[in-house]
Amino acid sequence: MIAYLKGDFVLKTPASVQVDVNGVGYEVLISLNTYSRLQDLEKGLLHTVLIIREDAHLLYGFFEPAEKEMFQQLISVSGIGASTARMMLSYLKPEELAKAIVQSDIRTLEGIKGIGRKSAERLVLELKDKLSKHPLEANISPMKNNTLQQDALNALIALGINRTVAEQAIKKTLASEPNLLVEELIKKSLRIL
Repeated sequence: MIAYLKGDFVLKTPASVQVDVNGVGYEVLISLNTYSRLQDLEKGLLHTVLIIREDAHLLYGFFEPAEKEMFQQLISVSGIGASTARMMLSYLKPEELAKAIVQSDIRTLEGIKGIGRKSAERLVLELKDKLSKHPLEANISPMKNNTLQQDALNALIALGINRTVAEQAIKKTLASEPNLLVEELIKKSLRIL
């Protein structure tokens, strides 16, 4: 899986962006929310989700990890595909969408193109508990240029732990004990999980 792309934004439209990563061009489908954040940037990082279908390999990109996490939550709901999830994230920011789901705000969800009453009710039914127990962290910063954190994150992911959960565990561990060796960081992060 392609977790993120870091490179030059060659061609930007409200629906997609072409990212040049060391001479390889990736076409990445984006939401309007992501477009508004990167439209003035020449280069940057997009968190990605790769969807493989019989007829296509589609790469979806997100400016923030919270938006990627919400996208993954949305496509886990039966009847909500990647295109519909992208549309939902174009209408509402991830935290607004999470709030609408947690508060069972069917009217707000129905206001999104392609979402009817049954789909809105299914979203609330399937995601309300998940989102109230594990709220999105809109300001999760990607762990850049920090090999200690990156090594610990890679180890936790290799153990089968969800990337977002692993990042949160590492963040909590480092908040209480900032000067750990990578092995200690992994062990203490595992205890939090």
